[in-house]
Amino acid sequence: MASPLESCWLYLITHFSEFQLATVGTFLIHESVFFLSGLPSLYFERSGLFSKYKIQKKSNTPEGREKCIVRLILYHVCVNLPVMLISYPTFRFMGLRSSLPLPHWTVIVSQIMFYFILEDFVFYWGHRILHTKWLYKHVHSVHHEYATPFGLTSEYAHPAEILFLGFATIVGPALTGPHLFTLWLWMILRVLETVEAHSGYHFPWSPSNFLPLYGGSDFHDFHHRVLYTKSGNYASTFVYMDWLFGTDQGYRKLKALEGVEGKNS
Repeated sequence: MASPLESCWLYLITHFSEFQLATVGTFLIHESVFFLSGLPSLYFERSGLFSKYKIQKKSNTPEGREKCIVRLILYHVCVNLPVMLISYPTFRFMGLRSSLPLPHWTVIVSQIMFYFILEDFVFYWGHRILHTKWLYKHVHSVHHEYATPFGLTSEYAHPAEILFLGFATIVGPALTGPHLFTLWLWMILRVLETVEAHSGYHFPWSPSNFLPLYGGSDFHDFHHRVLYTKSGNYASTFVYMDWLFGTDQGYRKLKALEGVEGKNS
């Protein structure tokens, strides 16, 4: 007897083609997860709710928030969606499938862990390259227009950067040819991670308080508020790449200083 999840999946693959699910379906899931998870931090900043957990005391202007949302919709429709449509044949060639049975949970977990590790590695080096003088000035500076980030700024970037760093997200699935269900779950988790890292809030329940090696909002917020030549903290998810290559020294010094001040207060 099919499980409820398998029954839902059977409905999807019966009523929609694989192309529709892998392209338009992926786009709709991404948009839903991204905006539903990203809008709360914007509301917190605007209303002052949870202000004691806000990492920076500065706030963005209403015009700045509106500009971010409008540009995001434009970039998602004009860049993200076409890329999803164009890349489908490549993913199909690399082994993407949507048929039943769904993969075993051990396969799903192992693949997603591999995607996170590989994405973090590729993103780290790509991000460091974007912080070279010319690329920062002409490309990456768009993302850094928001020195005080909120969740939605996680995907606010120059179209060239969307394509360049987007490669880090899709290289893992492209190599393994996953089931579409695994691809959707990976996308959801990756979106939630990057939105949290850009949220601008560090809560007692933030994942970095419980997950070893996870960077999170406090780690990445430092990257946004420091001069681009000294920011460091280039990795997307974990902290070990910056530690290994010494690009987290400014952040570590700040944390040590805050620890000393906390003991003396």
